[in-house]
Amino acid sequence: MKTRITEMFHIEHPIIQAGMHFVGFAELASAVSSAGGLGIITGLTQKTPELLAKEIARCHDMTDKPFGVNLTFLPAFTKPPYPEYIAAIREGGIKIVETAGRSPEEYMPALKQAGMKVIHKCTSVRHSLKAERIGCDAVSVDGFECGGHPGEDDVPNMILLPRAAEELKIPFVASGGMADARSLVAALALGADGMNMGTRFIATKEAPVHENVKQALVAASELDTRLIMRAIRNTERVLKNANVDRLLEIEREKGANLKINDIHDQVAGVYPSIMLKGDMDAGAWSCGMVVGLIHDIPSVKELIDRIMAEAEQIITRRLAGFLSSDAAQVGRAA
Repeated sequence: MKTRITEMFHIEHPIIQAGMHFVGFAELASAVSSAGGLGIITGLTQKTPELLAKEIARCHDMTDKPFGVNLTFLPAFTKPPYPEYIAAIREGGIKIVETAGRSPEEYMPALKQAGMKVIHKCTSVRHSLKAERIGCDAVSVDGFECGGHPGEDDVPNMILLPRAAEELKIPFVASGGMADARSLVAALALGADGMNMGTRFIATKEAPVHENVKQALVAASELDTRLIMRAIRNTERVLKNANVDRLLEIEREKGANLKINDIHDQVAGVYPSIMLKGDMDAGAWSCGMVVGLIHDIPSVKELIDRIMAEAEQIITRRLAGFLSSDAAQVGRAA
């Protein structure tokens, strides 16, 4: 399957693994890339640029296929040393960067001078157009279904993707609600050039997270995510657990007066306890509604091969069958 995304990133399949905190390590990124997709190392999970350089080198040892690095731009008061992280990415020979969070505009000259392709995560058409204007090569369009931060517009992908297709000239991938062949074919039909999967890739054999996390995803349904931090306009979709229930109680009590310090214990620094130690009630962690479509824990290769084989069947048999049936009916009517 060839799309503008496969051609741009020199990958076999139009499937990208999202950069995920304490998930996007070399083990997962290399597995996705080796299976024909685009694996992504999560840059800021590595606490220093030097550690990121080592993780990039580790990934190179594990695959000879292209992979990228996610760089999330945080508010100024928590700004990491981004120039040093970019230098580590450049010196590691990485040519693909997934940016997220705030606009990457300040850092675009450094990224482009290093010959990198930039794909920016956006939750709206207007932000996607801004990414296009500042020189991003592609965008990942995140619908309201997505895990993590869906923005504040609450527009699902059935509307957001065709709107993006109407407005954008650069390629884009669909993110949020992506789990299987049906997701991929639907995304392509709505105008995308591929799909970005986050939550689904956590439930794979190679994902370097605790088994409790993977089993929690298999056990959950599409009704088990919650939206938090709406009052402070930092909305995040997370998997329901005891600490998330407590957080929501605090939000109801505080109402419009909620401050980030009120929920600090439920959201700050919880990922190591969850992802590495398997403490499923430690706090809030990003999870998409797509969790309702996760029923097994395959290898990354098994998952990607299954998606591509079933996508071909959907396109060439199921959808083609509808067209043939319609054509036959028209013929009989004539």
